[in-house]
Amino acid sequence: MRIVLVGPPGAGKGTQAQFIASHLSIPKISTGDIFRANVSGGTELGRQARQYMDRGDLVPDEVTIAMVRDRLGEDDARDGFLLDGFPRNVPQAETLKKILAEWDTRLDIVLELVVDEDEVVRRLSGRRTCDKCGRIWHVDFDDKQDDICDDCGGHLFQRDDDKEEVVMHRLEVYRHDTAPLVQFYADEDILVGIDATGPVEEVTKRALTALRPLEK
Repeated sequence: MRIVLVGPPGAGKGTQAQFIASHLSIPKISTGDIFRANVSGGTELGRQARQYMDRGDLVPDEVTIAMVRDRLGEDDARDGFLLDGFPRNVPQAETLKKILAEWDTRLDIVLELVVDEDEVVRRLSGRRTCDKCGRIWHVDFDDKQDDICDDCGGHLFQRDDDKEEVVMHRLEVYRHDTAPLVQFYADEDILVGIDATGPVEEVTKRALTALRPLEK
């Protein structure tokens, strides 16, 4: 099964991608993983990407797409994959469609994790990270009454990208760049929306239920 997972920041894509891919015995492929593998492996694409990453710039589409093409061509992705974080925009989606067409295949389904923006802000702005062990706690979900990590005694702090104003900006970027992707896949008639609120296990059940008609 060939799946793309989309949704706003804070929707739980990384967590759901791991569970779904494991259930289907297909590789979870994220652009972050691909970037790290190419950079650490010293590939030509990795060297190109690092030039941009070291400057804090976005890696250009052509480099990202080349990396994704190489990864999808590996043996473990031959019978299926789950893409998390790619495509991010309509041009990338169109290119992915062409790549798969060259291999005489196509996406089976695009799962959209649907969550209210107020909930996204609550999820992300409530996160606190331990400065010692790196564990993430939540001021609401973990009922924390202090700024001390219960695991190691480290100090909990709010990362810059978890601050409310930054989260709001990330949502704005998502609406501008990625939301049109949802319409693109709706027009392709392969988009299925999944309610991403509630316990992780419940969201996973909804996703697997949506995928069940496609399982062989």
